[in-house]
Amino acid sequence: MEKTNGDAAGTPVGTTRERSRPRVIEPEGKPRLSLKKGRGGEGSSSTSSSSARSESGSRVSRMDVKRAPRGKKKRNIYIGVGAVALLLVTYFVARLEPAAPTVDRNVIVQGTVERGEMVRQVRGSGTLVPERVQFVAALTAGRVESVHFEPGQEVSATDILMVMSNPDVELQVLEAEQQWTAAQASLLSLRRTLGTGLLAQEAAVADARARFLVAERQAEAYARMVGSDWVSENEYQNARDNASALGERLRTDQARLDLMNQTNDEQLAVQRDQVGRLANIYRYYQERASNMRVKAGAEGVLQDFDLEVGQWVQAGTTLARVARPERLKAELRIPQTQARDVQVGQAAFVDTRTDTIPGRVRRVDPNVQGGSVLVEVTLEGDLPTGARPDLSVDGTIELERLNDVLHVGRPAYGQSHSTVSLFRVTEDGKAAERVTVRLGRSSVNQIEVVEGLREGDVIVLSDMSRYDDVDRVRIR
Repeated sequence: MEKTNGDAAGTPVGTTRERSRPRVIEPEGKPRLSLKKGRGGEGSSSTSSSSARSESGSRVSRMDVKRAPRGKKKRNIYIGVGAVALLLVTYFVARLEPAAPTVDRNVIVQGTVERGEMVRQVRGSGTLVPERVQFVAALTAGRVESVHFEPGQEVSATDILMVMSNPDVELQVLEAEQQWTAAQASLLSLRRTLGTGLLAQEAAVADARARFLVAERQAEAYARMVGSDWVSENEYQNARDNASALGERLRTDQARLDLMNQTNDEQLAVQRDQVGRLANIYRYYQERASNMRVKAGAEGVLQDFDLEVGQWVQAGTTLARVARPERLKAELRIPQTQARDVQVGQAAFVDTRTDTIPGRVRRVDPNVQGGSVLVEVTLEGDLPTGARPDLSVDGTIELERLNDVLHVGRPAYGQSHSTVSLFRVTEDGKAAERVTVRLGRSSVNQIEVVEGLREGDVIVLSDMSRYDDVDRVRIR
């Protein structure tokens, strides 16, 4: 101990030395010093310890003292109080309603409920089409030899648009002409044959009549001379029989002549019909051949004409359209849910992106195609400069005007004659609450309010389907 203290005293300032914890050896029978106050032997132990430190003049380290265990009663009380407080907080938090979600005021669209006149309208898109269109079709198949016009050019009814060729059609024309000529020759031959036979029969009738008259006169002469020495009874009877036979022969030849007259006319009529049919066939094939020179057929503007030389065209193929651009109509596609109230004669307005043309509903197609109904609108007044066939347009049809009704802008997913759930903005404009609204008749941008809202109420028109699970939202 003394050596150690001496070394400590002799070490110069600023020199590093290794410090070690001194080991204190207590004398036998001496009471153990305590570092804590207020415990047994405080007075004598503290005095002795102070005297020892002052006398030695050296630094004594704190001694290792076994501490008495602390009590756990207070700690357990604290833990119990904390657990109870945690349970109470959890209970009250569970009973609290979730905070309302927040929506941006600039994102949503709001509408105000108003009372007054409401115009019911339906809207649809479509195109301008000519009122009268002449389709040019190929009557027979053929190869395109030449094209004389281009789409967009004005043509007349007699203008030749293109020329086609088909050897089979030309051969059919020649065969039809040959059959027609042969039928004409047969008609001539039949007429000659029947005429010759008729003349021969007329000659036979004349000869039979002459013979009959001679025999009849001879029989009459024999009748006057019968009983005399000049004519016997037998000769008289022979003369009568001869006259009777010749009379029957005359009647037979006359009947044959009458029959020939009747049958000759019928045979000639049949052959004439055959000649007429073959002539029609010949003219038909001639027309087919002439139709290889395709004509416009009407006056107007040529459309959808995109054939090239050398192209093969099948019979019945539509080659082009000829339309009159000064007479156009609008064909609109109206959704089937809105077309039920559209009727002929209702006012309509057609928007060409540059002008608005008034019109009237002309026809409503009874069929539904692709979820829409075709409605034809006749345009009234002069057409604007930019109006032309196949121009895309938007049309609005006015169904009716409702006076003194409660109406609002049409919300998302708001159908006519339905009950929907909407968000109504509070008076301070900082929140919106869910209300049930019954809707009535609808228009393009407006819908009638039957029940659930009052005049002046502000509602959210935007799609709020993602807030279906809440009844209130905040608006910032």
